[in-house]
Amino acid sequence: MAQWTSAVGAAQLARLLNSQQDRPAGAATRRPPAYRALADGIRLLVLEGRVPVAARLPAERELALSLSVSRTTVAAAYEALRAEGFLESRRGAGSWTAVPAGNPLPARGLEPLPPETLGSMIDLGCAALPAPEPWLTRAVQGALEELPPYAHTHGDYPAGLPALRAMIAERYTARGIPTMPEQIMVTTGAMGAIDAICHLFGGRGERIAVESPSYANILQLMREAGARLVPVAMAEGLTGWDMDRWRQVLRDAAPRIAYVVADFHNPTGALADEDQRRRLVEAARSAGTVLVADETMTELWLDDVTMPRPVCAFDPAGSTVVTVGSASKAFWAGMRIGWVRAAPDVIRSLVAARAYADLGTPVLEQLAVNWLFSTGGWEHAVELRRGQARENRDALVAAVRKELPSWEFEVPQGGLTLWVRAGGLSGSRLAEVGERVGVRVPSGPRFGVDGAFEGYVRLPFTVGGAVAEEAAARLAAAARVVENGGASGGGESPRTFVA
Repeated sequence: MAQWTSAVGAAQLARLLNSQQDRPAGAATRRPPAYRALADGIRLLVLEGRVPVAARLPAERELALSLSVSRTTVAAAYEALRAEGFLESRRGAGSWTAVPAGNPLPARGLEPLPPETLGSMIDLGCAALPAPEPWLTRAVQGALEELPPYAHTHGDYPAGLPALRAMIAERYTARGIPTMPEQIMVTTGAMGAIDAICHLFGGRGERIAVESPSYANILQLMREAGARLVPVAMAEGLTGWDMDRWRQVLRDAAPRIAYVVADFHNPTGALADEDQRRRLVEAARSAGTVLVADETMTELWLDDVTMPRPVCAFDPAGSTVVTVGSASKAFWAGMRIGWVRAAPDVIRSLVAARAYADLGTPVLEQLAVNWLFSTGGWEHAVELRRGQARENRDALVAAVRKELPSWEFEVPQGGLTLWVRAGGLSGSRLAEVGERVGVRVPSGPRFGVDGAFEGYVRLPFTVGGAVAEEAAARLAAAARVVENGGASGGGESPRTFVA
């Protein structure tokens, strides 16, 4: 019986491995033997989850042809991986990836570290801040006061609590987009919303156009749903979308869905202007593509910036644009409340399909968000969140510029993330060494398709002050190890740091 559960083709593995070579000429590195470099590259792909555990690797001859190396090099690399516990083989069944005994399985998303590890590890993997107290406590207390009438019901509200649906609709109307409660469905976070949309519109094998780069967890969700991702490169810097590329992809690939983050894009922080929004909606309508606009970062402007109208303002009836919002980024990641705004018939279809998914969203959390919206507590809490993120952003920017002056980035006016070109170093290797020196950072390829953005890392605005300085110092230590060709060796030990 075969021990592998999936397979990686030679051409696909070669693309992933070749993406790790994004390094300018002249960088000071000690080049390892060819077999060792190949083994390290495959091991990194496994550790990052970009090649799954228990995935069958191509035969030695096939991979050698795809990489233009000798079969002896591939055979030696496979043997090194077997010795290290990252590969298992059996005659007649081939070779498949593994992890050594005692090692945790690699995460394919950006899950936060357990709180007990935070004394020695600075977590820059998860773009989430602590709750903006006292507003979380007040919201829960307010929800408990409103709970008794609901406790006498069955508690299942597949479309969401009527009061919260009406409140969300009112908030869209106040933004200039007339909205009825029938156009709103409350979900379990933005991820729950997008998962439901993908299952409704994007069956297995359907094309989904995505920004390149894009939010790693959403990309993984779509992959696991069986979608065929079509990347569309972002415009340079923080200027939003490249509309020529978008028009070409929508016309030529005719994707069923396009997923975009127009407001303080994750991970780049870009802000699409009104003209780009209007033109993208028009192009999606012409192509028959459902445009999913993720608004989770909309309220996280950190500088004095005039916000463009929402994407759905250019499709008020919701026939082309399906909008996703959430309390998780602007308020607190532990508040798993999201919502969808769309045409009433789309909402009815999403609600009907929900019977086979999660049935509904927790009532108490819905009441807490409704309390925030109805009392003005939301505005106070979000203003507090902006202040936290602004201070953290400025501290992190200053620390990275001091410790890593060759790293390049533009400072976004909002959002929670800094997209950084890492001075010609491999983001995957920085992430690996960073874990050993006490800083967890996601590498660029997590935010791309087929190994793109190897030369980048994403840094969220989740730490400030002395912790930001220490995080940058540890990143600089990791960079020195990678520059010296030591991504597979020991590296420096982390210092314990208590925030």
